[in-house]
Amino acid sequence: MRVMGLDFGSKTVGVAVSDALCLTAQGLEIVRREQENKLRRTLARITELTEEYQVEKIVLGFPKNMNNTEGERCEKTLAFKEMLERRTGLEVILWDERLTTVASDKLMMEAGVRRENRKQYVDQIAASFILQSYLEYEHNHQDA
Repeated sequence: MRVMGLDFGSKTVGVAVSDALCLTAQGLEIVRREQENKLRRTLARITELTEEYQVEKIVLGFPKNMNNTEGERCEKTLAFKEMLERRTGLEVILWDERLTTVASDKLMMEAGVRRENRKQYVDQIAASFILQSYLEYEHNHQDA
């Protein structure tokens, strides 16, 4: 079984996938969106990836505000979740993504990635952080 992690943004969707044992998350790609309101190609590409990697579940980053409230991005993410479920037929789990972009940026800074090059990787790494935190939670709570 594999799980896919997604970092859904207005211009890009970062994609990560787990290994077959669901222990680690690896960044896969960034799906670029031409327009914020057009999701057909984005959904088609994600569907292709779920089939290619035999994904059985999707973890979608849920962008709550730091004070735990839900804003406009949460509404768009919920709509995207529904579209994903209809399109793929897979369970989509919302996962708190607060600070994943900050952590991704910090990781790249520590790795010496130049500031102007970070933007092209940040969503993919954020998707990996989202998925990895979900996998760790599941692993730690499977016997509870």
